[in-house]
Amino acid sequence: MITQKKRKQQAKTLRIFRKVHRYTGALLFIFFFVISVSGLLLGWKKDSKGVILPPSYEGTSTELKDWLPLDSLHQKAVFILHDSVSPSLSARIDRIDVRKEKGMVKFIFEDHYYGIQLDGATGNLLNIGKRHSDLIENIHDGSVLDAYLGTSGSIKLAYTSIMGVALLVFTVTGFWLWYGPKRMRKAKQQ
Repeated sequence: MITQKKRKQQAKTLRIFRKVHRYTGALLFIFFFVISVSGLLLGWKKDSKGVILPPSYEGTSTELKDWLPLDSLHQKAVFILHDSVSPSLSARIDRIDVRKEKGMVKFIFEDHYYGIQLDGATGNLLNIGKRHSDLIENIHDGSVLDAYLGTSGSIKLAYTSIMGVALLVFTVTGFWLWYGPKRMRKAKQQ
């Protein structure tokens, strides 16, 4: 049989966990909401029929020997960006995604969310697309604040650390809020 003193201690611990769980949830509610919605959208990005992420198109040749040099493809991508989207957009490249199996190269730009897909062999335009998934990803991990405020990743690091620890706290306190009363009931019955 459980002693009265031990039961009071368990109830006190349970109240502390409930308070931590409640205040942490109230304090970080908006962040958890943003992370959950953006995470859901990112999970659906490839199945969004081009709404979140433009589909990948196929070029004419999967043989790299038939392809134009990467620097020629880059120049074409920048020309198309300035000619077809806006001449004022930055041409700084974030990454170049070479899809040999599709015969295609994607140029993804750093300062905006446009992507240009070119046929690797001919350099012909396959697609100009707004990459909403990149914006959603930047919101999801907090790097949108670094870009907005001009910091170099420190906000993202703090944001992901705080949210990771908060999720861990929620997991532990939530488990205890579920298991603690069961444990107390079981001990009371013995």
